Amino acid sequence: MAHLIKLPSVAADTSGGTLHQWLKQEGDTVAVGDALAEIETEKAIVEINAEHAGVLGRIVVQAGAASVPVNTVIGVLLAQGEDASGIDRVLAEAGAAATPSAAPAPTAAPAPAPAAETPAPAARLFASPLARRLAAQWRIDLQSVAGTGPRGRIVRRDVEAARERAPAAAPSPLAARPAARRVPHTGMRRAIARRLTESKQNVPHFYLTVDCRMDALLALRAQANQGGAVKLSVNDFIVRAAALALREVPEVNASWHEDAVEYHAGADISVAVATDGGLVTPIVRDADVKPLSAIAGEIVELAARAKVNRLKPEEFTGGSLTVSNLGMYGIGQFAAIINPPQAAILAVGAAERRPVVDENGALAVASVMTVTLSADHRVVDGAVGARWLAALRKLLENPVRILL
Repeated sequence: MAHLIKLPSVAADTSGGTLHQWLKQEGDTVAVGDALAEIETEKAIVEINAEHAGVLGRIVVQAGAASVPVNTVIGVLLAQGEDASGIDRVLAEAGAAATPSAAPAPTAAPAPAPAAETPAPAARLFASPLARRLAAQWRIDLQSVAGTGPRGRIVRRDVEAARERAPAAAPSPLAARPAARRVPHTGMRRAIARRLTESKQNVPHFYLTVDCRMDALLALRAQANQGGAVKLSVNDFIVRAAALALREVPEVNASWHEDAVEYHAGADISVAVATDGGLVTPIVRDADVKPLSAIAGEIVELAARAKVNRLKPEEFTGGSLTVSNLGMYGIGQFAAIINPPQAAILAVGAAERRPVVDENGALAVASVMTVTLSADHRVVDGAVGARWLAALRKLLENPVRILL
Protein backbone atom coordinates (compact mmCIF):
# COMPACT_ATOMS: atom_id res chain seq x y z
CA MET A 1 0.00 0.00 0.00
CA ALA A 2 1.33 3.45 -0.93
CA HIS A 3 2.03 5.89 1.89
CA LEU A 4 2.02 9.68 1.60
CA ILE A 5 5.11 11.48 2.91
CA LYS A 6 3.99 14.70 4.57
CA LEU A 7 5.93 17.62 5.95
CA PRO A 8 5.85 17.07 9.74
CA SER A 9 5.52 19.69 12.44
CA VAL A 10 9.19 19.84 13.45
CA ALA A 11 8.94 22.58 16.09
CA ALA A 12 6.23 24.07 18.24
CA ASP A 13 6.45 27.51 16.63
CA THR A 14 7.04 26.37 13.04
CA SER A 15 4.17 26.33 10.53
CA GLY A 16 6.32 25.17 7.61
CA GLY A 17 9.72 25.52 6.03
CA THR A 18 11.95 25.19 2.99
CA LEU A 19 12.62 21.74 1.56
CA HIS A 20 16.41 21.90 1.86
CA GLN A 21 17.31 18.70 -0.01
CA TRP A 22 16.15 15.15 -0.69
CA LEU A 23 18.46 12.49 0.75
CA LYS A 24 16.70 9.72 -1.21
CA GLN A 25 15.84 9.76 -4.91
CA GLU A 26 12.95 8.19 -6.81
CA GLY A 27 13.48 4.43 -7.00
CA ASP A 28 15.64 4.26 -3.85
CA THR A 29 14.84 1.60 -1.25
CA VAL A 30 13.82 3.05 2.12
CA ALA A 31 13.92 1.43 5.58
CA VAL A 32 11.98 2.59 8.63
CA GLY A 33 13.88 5.46 10.24
CA ASP A 34 15.91 6.34 7.12
CA ALA A 35 16.45 10.06 6.55
CA LEU A 36 14.36 10.98 3.51
CA ALA A 37 14.88 14.72 3.23
CA GLU A 38 15.94 17.83 5.11
CA ILE A 39 13.71 20.79 5.91
CA GLU A 40 15.10 24.22 6.77
CA THR A 41 12.95 25.80 9.51
CA GLU A 42 13.33 29.15 11.22
CA LYS A 43 15.96 27.79 13.58
CA ALA A 44 17.60 24.69 12.14
CA ILE A 45 17.87 22.13 9.35
CA VAL A 46 15.92 19.05 10.43
CA GLU A 47 15.77 15.58 8.90
CA ILE A 48 12.47 13.95 7.90
CA ASN A 49 12.64 10.23 8.70
CA ALA A 50 10.67 7.43 7.07
CA GLU A 51 7.82 5.98 9.11
CA HIS A 52 7.35 3.05 6.70
CA ALA A 53 9.63 0.84 4.62
CA GLY A 54 9.39 0.66 0.85
CA VAL A 55 10.56 2.44 -2.30
CA LEU A 56 10.42 6.19 -2.93
CA GLY A 57 7.92 6.20 -5.78
CA ARG A 58 7.58 9.91 -6.46
CA ILE A 59 8.99 13.21 -5.25
CA VAL A 60 6.05 15.63 -5.27
CA VAL A 61 7.81 18.71 -3.89
CA GLN A 62 11.29 19.31 -5.26
CA ALA A 63 14.27 20.48 -3.19
CA GLY A 64 14.48 24.25 -2.94
CA ALA A 65 10.71 24.78 -2.67
CA ALA A 66 10.17 27.48 -0.03
CA SER A 67 7.28 28.09 2.37
CA VAL A 68 6.00 24.52 2.34
CA PRO A 69 3.20 24.32 4.97
CA VAL A 70 3.08 21.57 7.59
CA ASN A 71 1.18 18.44 6.42
CA THR A 72 1.84 19.17 2.74
CA VAL A 73 2.35 15.96 0.73
CA ILE A 74 5.96 16.04 -0.47
CA GLY A 75 6.37 12.49 -1.73
CA VAL A 76 4.88 9.00 -2.11
CA LEU A 77 6.39 5.82 -0.67
CA LEU A 78 5.45 2.51 -2.35
CA ALA A 79 5.50 -0.84 -0.61
CA GLN A 80 8.10 -3.32 -1.86
CA GLY A 81 6.86 -4.79 -5.16
CA GLU A 82 3.95 -2.36 -5.42
CA ASP A 83 3.10 -0.99 -8.87
CA ALA A 84 3.58 2.75 -9.40
CA SER A 85 0.25 3.03 -11.23
CA GLY A 86 -1.58 3.87 -8.00
CA ILE A 87 0.46 6.97 -7.20
CA ASP A 88 -1.84 9.40 -8.99
CA ARG A 89 -4.86 7.79 -7.39
CA VAL A 90 -3.56 8.05 -3.81
CA LEU A 91 -2.50 11.64 -4.45
CA ALA A 92 -5.94 12.50 -5.84
CA GLU A 93 -7.64 10.94 -2.83
CA ALA A 94 -5.49 13.11 -0.56
CA GLY A 95 -6.23 16.21 -2.63
CA ALA A 96 -2.54 16.66 -3.45
CA ALA A 97 -0.99 17.59 -6.78
CA ALA A 98 -0.39 14.56 -8.96
CA THR A 99 2.64 16.07 -10.68
CA PRO A 100 5.91 17.06 -9.06
CA SER A 101 6.31 20.71 -8.12
CA ALA A 102 9.38 22.44 -9.41
CA ALA A 103 11.94 24.18 -7.26
CA PRO A 104 11.96 27.92 -7.83
CA ALA A 105 14.53 28.91 -10.40
CA PRO A 106 16.51 32.12 -10.03
CA THR A 107 16.08 34.87 -12.56
CA ALA A 108 19.08 35.08 -14.85
CA ALA A 109 19.75 37.57 -17.61
CA PRO A 110 20.23 36.09 -21.13
CA ALA A 111 23.64 36.33 -22.73
CA PRO A 112 24.13 39.29 -25.11
CA ALA A 113 23.35 38.47 -28.74
CA PRO A 114 23.42 40.34 -32.06
CA ALA A 115 20.38 42.50 -32.68
CA ALA A 116 19.16 40.20 -35.44
CA GLU A 117 19.13 37.12 -33.15
CA THR A 118 16.75 36.04 -30.39
CA PRO A 119 18.53 35.77 -27.01
CA ALA A 120 18.97 32.21 -25.79
CA PRO A 121 17.08 31.30 -22.59
CA ALA A 122 19.12 31.15 -19.38
CA ALA A 123 20.10 27.78 -18.07
CA ARG A 124 18.22 26.66 -14.97
CA LEU A 125 20.28 26.81 -11.80
CA PHE A 126 19.62 24.54 -8.81
CA ALA A 127 21.02 25.60 -5.43
CA SER A 128 19.92 25.15 -1.82
CA PRO A 129 18.52 28.22 0.02
CA LEU A 130 21.54 28.21 2.33
CA ALA A 131 23.93 28.15 -0.64
CA ARG A 132 22.10 31.10 -2.21
CA ARG A 133 22.33 33.13 1.00
CA LEU A 134 26.04 32.45 1.42
CA ALA A 135 26.69 33.27 -2.24
CA ALA A 136 24.87 36.59 -1.85
CA GLN A 137 26.75 37.33 1.38
CA TRP A 138 30.16 36.52 -0.11
CA ARG A 139 29.35 37.94 -3.58
CA ILE A 140 29.93 34.68 -5.41
CA ASP A 141 28.38 34.14 -8.85
CA LEU A 142 26.53 30.82 -8.63
CA GLN A 143 26.75 30.45 -12.40
CA SER A 144 30.48 29.77 -11.95
CA VAL A 145 30.01 27.18 -9.17
CA ALA A 146 29.85 23.45 -9.90
CA GLY A 147 27.31 21.62 -7.73
CA THR A 148 28.15 18.38 -5.92
CA GLY A 149 24.72 17.80 -4.38
CA PRO A 150 22.02 15.47 -5.70
CA ARG A 151 21.61 15.92 -9.48
CA GLY A 152 24.27 18.61 -9.56
CA ARG A 153 22.57 20.85 -7.00
CA ILE A 154 24.79 23.55 -5.48
CA VAL A 155 25.06 23.13 -1.70
CA ARG A 156 26.90 24.93 1.09
CA ARG A 157 30.23 23.11 0.64
CA ASP A 158 30.36 24.13 -3.04
CA VAL A 159 29.97 27.83 -2.20
CA GLU A 160 32.55 27.57 0.59
CA ALA A 161 35.00 25.90 -1.82
CA ALA A 162 34.40 28.63 -4.41
CA ARG A 163 35.10 31.27 -1.77
CA GLU A 164 38.41 29.62 -0.87
CA ARG A 165 39.45 29.45 -4.54
CA ALA A 166 38.56 33.06 -5.32
CA PRO A 167 41.68 35.30 -5.46
CA ALA A 168 41.70 38.36 -3.23
CA ALA A 169 40.93 41.45 -5.29
CA ALA A 170 43.49 44.23 -5.06
CA PRO A 171 41.88 47.50 -3.98
CA SER A 172 41.93 50.21 -6.59
CA PRO A 173 42.32 53.81 -5.40
CA LEU A 174 40.25 54.92 -8.39
CA ALA A 175 37.45 52.43 -7.84
CA ALA A 176 34.00 53.89 -7.41
CA ARG A 177 32.34 53.67 -4.02
CA PRO A 178 30.53 50.30 -3.89
CA ALA A 179 26.75 50.31 -3.74
CA ALA A 180 24.95 49.35 -0.55
CA ARG A 181 24.24 45.64 -0.28
CA ARG A 182 20.84 44.22 0.71
CA VAL A 183 20.64 40.69 2.08
CA PRO A 184 17.12 39.20 2.30
CA HIS A 185 15.98 38.10 5.75
CA THR A 186 16.40 34.42 6.55
CA GLY A 187 13.73 32.48 8.40
CA MET A 188 15.96 32.44 11.48
CA ARG A 189 16.51 36.20 11.39
CA ARG A 190 12.76 36.80 11.06
CA ALA A 191 12.08 34.45 13.98
CA ILE A 192 14.67 36.21 16.17
CA ALA A 193 13.25 39.62 15.30
CA ARG A 194 9.69 38.51 16.01
CA ARG A 195 10.40 36.74 19.31
CA LEU A 196 12.66 39.44 20.77
CA THR A 197 10.25 42.22 19.77
CA GLU A 198 7.39 40.34 21.43
CA SER A 199 9.55 39.76 24.52
CA LYS A 200 10.58 43.39 24.89
CA GLN A 201 7.02 44.65 24.27
CA ASN A 202 5.08 42.10 26.33
CA VAL A 203 7.40 40.94 29.10
CA PRO A 204 7.95 43.41 31.97
CA HIS A 205 11.74 43.21 32.32
CA PHE A 206 13.62 44.29 35.41
CA TYR A 207 17.38 44.09 35.94
CA LEU A 208 19.65 43.16 38.85
CA THR A 209 23.44 43.46 38.72
CA VAL A 210 26.19 42.13 40.99
CA ASP A 211 30.00 41.91 40.89
CA CYS A 212 31.59 38.52 41.56
CA ARG A 213 35.16 37.94 42.78
CA MET A 214 36.57 35.32 40.38
CA ASP A 215 40.11 34.69 41.65
CA ALA A 216 39.26 31.40 43.38
CA LEU A 217 37.30 30.09 40.39
CA LEU A 218 40.05 31.01 37.92
CA ALA A 219 42.65 29.27 40.10
CA LEU A 220 40.47 26.15 40.44
CA ARG A 221 39.85 26.06 36.69
CA ALA A 222 43.58 26.31 35.94
CA GLN A 223 44.26 23.45 38.35
CA ALA A 224 41.47 21.29 36.89
CA ASN A 225 42.70 21.84 33.34
CA GLN A 226 46.25 20.64 34.07
CA GLY A 227 46.49 17.39 32.14
CA GLY A 228 42.73 17.01 31.90
CA ALA A 229 41.17 15.37 28.84
CA VAL A 230 38.34 17.95 28.78
CA LYS A 231 39.25 21.63 29.05
CA LEU A 232 36.84 23.54 31.26
CA SER A 233 35.87 27.11 30.43
CA VAL A 234 34.68 29.78 32.83
CA ASN A 235 31.30 29.53 31.10
CA ASP A 236 31.05 25.83 32.04
CA PHE A 237 31.34 26.80 35.71
CA ILE A 238 28.74 29.55 35.25
CA VAL A 239 26.26 27.19 33.57
CA ARG A 240 26.43 24.68 36.41
CA ALA A 241 26.37 27.44 39.04
CA ALA A 242 23.22 28.88 37.42
CA ALA A 243 21.57 25.45 37.57
CA LEU A 244 22.56 24.95 41.23
CA ALA A 245 21.22 28.43 42.06
CA LEU A 246 17.89 27.42 40.47
CA ARG A 247 17.86 24.44 42.84
CA GLU A 248 18.38 26.79 45.79
CA VAL A 249 15.83 29.36 44.58
CA PRO A 250 13.29 27.33 42.54
CA GLU A 251 10.92 30.31 42.23
CA VAL A 252 13.11 31.55 39.37
CA ASN A 253 12.86 28.19 37.56
CA ALA A 254 9.45 29.06 36.12
CA SER A 255 7.52 30.25 33.06
CA TRP A 256 4.52 32.53 32.65
CA HIS A 257 1.33 31.22 31.06
CA GLU A 258 -1.96 33.08 30.83
CA ASP A 259 -3.70 30.68 33.22
CA ALA A 260 -0.83 29.73 35.55
CA VAL A 261 2.86 29.93 36.42
CA GLU A 262 4.65 26.70 35.50
CA TYR A 263 7.49 25.62 37.80
CA HIS A 264 9.98 23.34 36.02
CA ALA A 265 11.15 20.05 37.48
CA GLY A 266 14.66 20.13 36.00
CA ALA A 267 17.32 22.82 35.83
CA ASP A 268 17.79 23.11 32.04
CA ILE A 269 20.21 25.88 31.08
CA SER A 270 20.14 27.40 27.59
CA VAL A 271 23.52 28.60 26.32
CA ALA A 272 23.54 31.46 23.80
CA VAL A 273 25.62 30.55 20.71
CA ALA A 274 26.42 33.08 17.97
CA THR A 275 26.04 31.66 14.44
CA ASP A 276 26.20 33.20 10.96
CA GLY A 277 22.40 33.27 10.87
CA GLY A 278 21.84 34.68 14.36
CA LEU A 279 21.71 33.68 18.02
CA VAL A 280 20.77 30.08 18.86
CA THR A 281 20.23 28.76 22.40
CA PRO A 282 20.85 24.99 22.71
CA ILE A 283 19.96 23.52 26.10
CA VAL A 284 22.05 21.60 28.63
CA ARG A 285 19.41 19.45 30.34
CA ASP A 286 19.66 18.76 34.09
CA ALA A 287 22.82 20.83 34.42
CA ASP A 288 22.52 20.73 38.23
CA VAL A 289 23.25 16.97 38.35
CA LYS A 290 25.87 16.66 35.59
CA PRO A 291 29.61 16.90 36.29
CA LEU A 292 31.47 19.86 34.83
CA SER A 293 33.32 17.67 32.35
CA ALA A 294 30.00 16.41 30.92
CA ILE A 295 28.63 19.95 30.72
CA ALA A 296 31.78 21.17 28.95
CA GLY A 297 31.68 18.40 26.35
CA GLU A 298 27.95 18.84 25.77
CA ILE A 299 28.26 22.60 25.21
CA VAL A 300 31.08 22.10 22.68
CA GLU A 301 29.06 19.48 20.78
CA LEU A 302 25.81 21.47 20.82
CA ALA A 303 27.54 24.70 19.77
CA ALA A 304 29.27 22.96 16.85
CA ARG A 305 25.97 21.61 15.52
CA ALA A 306 24.18 24.92 16.17
CA LYS A 307 26.64 26.72 13.90
CA VAL A 308 25.72 24.45 10.96
CA ASN A 309 21.96 24.40 11.70
CA ARG A 310 21.99 20.77 12.80
CA LEU A 311 20.23 20.98 16.16
CA LYS A 312 17.09 18.94 16.77
CA PRO A 313 14.00 20.94 17.83
CA GLU A 314 14.00 19.39 21.31
CA GLU A 315 17.58 20.60 21.79
CA PHE A 316 16.63 24.29 21.65
CA THR A 317 12.97 24.30 22.74
CA GLY A 318 12.03 25.05 26.34
CA GLY A 319 14.69 25.49 29.02
CA SER A 320 14.72 27.06 32.48
CA LEU A 321 17.07 30.03 32.08
CA THR A 322 19.55 31.32 29.48
CA VAL A 323 23.21 32.21 30.01
CA SER A 324 24.51 34.80 27.52
CA ASN A 325 28.26 35.37 27.86
CA LEU A 326 29.97 38.22 25.99
CA GLY A 327 33.01 38.33 28.25
CA MET A 328 35.24 36.77 25.60
CA TYR A 329 34.57 39.87 23.45
CA GLY A 330 35.78 42.21 26.18
CA ILE A 331 32.29 43.38 27.18
CA GLY A 332 32.28 44.42 30.83
CA GLN A 333 28.53 44.58 31.42
CA PHE A 334 25.26 44.37 29.46
CA ALA A 335 21.57 43.55 29.89
CA ALA A 336 20.01 40.80 27.76
CA ILE A 337 16.45 40.32 26.47
CA ILE A 338 14.51 37.43 28.02
CA ASN A 339 13.96 34.37 25.80
CA PRO A 340 10.25 33.43 26.32
CA PRO A 341 8.77 31.32 27.79
CA GLN A 342 11.71 31.45 30.20
CA ALA A 343 11.43 33.98 33.02
CA ALA A 344 15.08 35.07 33.21
CA ILE A 345 18.36 35.43 31.35
CA LEU A 346 21.83 36.00 32.80
CA ALA A 347 24.16 38.40 30.98
CA VAL A 348 27.83 37.67 31.75
CA GLY A 349 30.64 40.16 31.26
CA ALA A 350 34.41 39.75 31.27
CA ALA A 351 36.45 38.94 34.35
CA GLU A 352 38.68 42.01 34.75
CA ARG A 353 41.41 43.07 37.16
CA ARG A 354 39.86 45.84 39.28
CA PRO A 355 40.64 47.66 42.52
CA VAL A 356 38.57 46.31 45.43
CA VAL A 357 38.29 46.88 49.16
CA ASP A 358 38.84 43.66 51.14
CA GLU A 359 37.09 42.58 54.33
CA ASN A 360 39.69 44.46 56.40
CA GLY A 361 39.09 47.73 54.57
CA ALA A 362 42.36 47.57 52.67
CA LEU A 363 42.64 48.36 48.98
CA ALA A 364 43.55 45.36 46.81
CA VAL A 365 43.37 44.15 43.20
CA ALA A 366 41.13 41.24 42.22
CA SER A 367 39.54 39.59 39.18
CA VAL A 368 35.93 40.80 39.13
CA MET A 369 33.11 39.74 36.79
CA THR A 370 29.84 41.67 36.46
CA VAL A 371 26.65 39.70 35.81
CA THR A 372 23.17 41.11 35.17
CA LEU A 373 19.93 39.16 35.62
CA SER A 374 17.01 40.20 33.38
CA ALA A 375 13.82 38.82 34.96
CA ASP A 376 10.12 38.66 34.06
CA HIS A 377 8.34 40.59 36.83
CA ARG A 378 5.12 38.64 36.23
CA VAL A 379 6.91 35.52 37.54
CA VAL A 380 9.91 36.71 39.55
CA ASP A 381 9.63 39.35 42.25
CA GLY A 382 12.58 41.64 42.93
CA ALA A 383 13.48 39.96 46.22
CA VAL A 384 13.32 36.51 44.61
CA GLY A 385 15.63 37.60 41.79
CA ALA A 386 18.01 39.11 44.35
CA ARG A 387 18.11 35.83 46.32
CA TRP A 388 18.87 33.85 43.16
CA LEU A 389 21.66 36.27 42.18
CA ALA A 390 23.11 36.10 45.70
CA ALA A 391 23.10 32.28 45.50
CA LEU A 392 24.89 32.44 42.14
CA ARG A 393 27.55 34.83 43.43
CA LYS A 394 28.19 32.66 46.48
CA LEU A 395 28.76 29.65 44.23
CA LEU A 396 31.09 31.52 41.88
CA GLU A 397 33.13 32.95 44.74
CA ASN A 398 33.32 29.52 46.46
CA PRO A 399 33.75 27.35 43.34
CA VAL A 400 34.49 24.08 45.15
CA ARG A 401 30.72 23.94 45.79
CA ILE A 402 30.16 23.88 42.02
CA LEU A 403 32.15 20.64 41.81
CA LEU A 404 30.14 18.88 44.53
